[in-house]
Amino acid sequence: MMMMGSSMPLGSQVISSCSVNLLDKIGQMLLAGFRGFQISDADVISSDLNKRNLGGVILFDQEMADTTLCGRNIRSPEQLSSLVQSLRDHAKTPLWVAIDQEGGRVNRLKPTYGFPETLSHEELGRINDPTKTYEHARMIAGTLKNLGINVNLAPVVDLDANPNNPIIKGKRRSFSSDPEVVAQHAMAFAKAHLEVGVLPCAKHFPGHGSAQGDTHRGLVDVTEHWSERELIPFQKLIQSGCCPLVMSAHVFNRNLDEERPATLSSNVLTGILRKRLGFDGVILTDDMEMKAITSQFGLEKAVQYAIEAGADVLCFGNNLSFDAHIVEKAIGIISHLIDSGVLPESRIEESFQRIRKLKGL
Repeated sequence: MMMMGSSMPLGSQVISSCSVNLLDKIGQMLLAGFRGFQISDADVISSDLNKRNLGGVILFDQEMADTTLCGRNIRSPEQLSSLVQSLRDHAKTPLWVAIDQEGGRVNRLKPTYGFPETLSHEELGRINDPTKTYEHARMIAGTLKNLGINVNLAPVVDLDANPNNPIIKGKRRSFSSDPEVVAQHAMAFAKAHLEVGVLPCAKHFPGHGSAQGDTHRGLVDVTEHWSERELIPFQKLIQSGCCPLVMSAHVFNRNLDEERPATLSSNVLTGILRKRLGFDGVILTDDMEMKAITSQFGLEKAVQYAIEAGADVLCFGNNLSFDAHIVEKAIGIISHLIDSGVLPESRIEESFQRIRKLKGL
């Protein structure tokens, strides 16, 4: 497993576990979205960064929770570069700045804002030349690196397994229906990012390609459609050493867990991803505000189950719905779970150590 602590340090300081308090460790387990093209000391996100030790932020170009607002975080290369630098300046600990820059339709850095054109995974899969995929991914990673963005929530390693899938097939996000082809292109995509100095994140584990619904909108049951083939690209990517981060899916499969979707399932995240596939990197959840989660579980239970399942970083995109204080609330929930004995502090330590290692702290 290639960990990036030595080759892509985010900060020069070395932080020992005993020098970091529990609340700061919890803060590192969160990735959160926020509003604004620039930030000031008075903004809540600034307090999240320098007082609550928020581990990462996620950037969006469009505002979804309030469509009367014009845009979200991205207007131009110059504006975005300034914003990222300001975020870093406010951060207490070296910061992950993440974005969904897959290419094609899932593309936060659009040409209309002054960024290069990109190809979708489907288009790259049709060309079916891993060298071309590598070169294109290196261009994407270079754009991110120049902006100070150090995590790309890509590649998508879901199979093109269902022509009626609205969120994978419908947005041309899969390289192929063949797991071997997906693995080849995913490895090329990830390798290019690592060489440039941007962390790739393989998604959506254990596979979203066979689904018939969209987890943004509600519960998606893949029990009758999912197959073991969907694990192959993840397995090969992990074995290649080019997989520092994996994002979980919110899909439900009663053959894997009779009660909970993958993000909240120990059977899936610990049993399959960690133990069976041997992944020892950082597990990041898909957005915890998607309706596949919020329609079935309250915030407190969802946070509890995700951490119990083995997730290291919880993503709150803060865009499907907006709560300026979501970071403070999530930290409070996790802290209470520990104080009440529901979660052992050792579980927080496990995730903190994985995050610390990947950040090179």
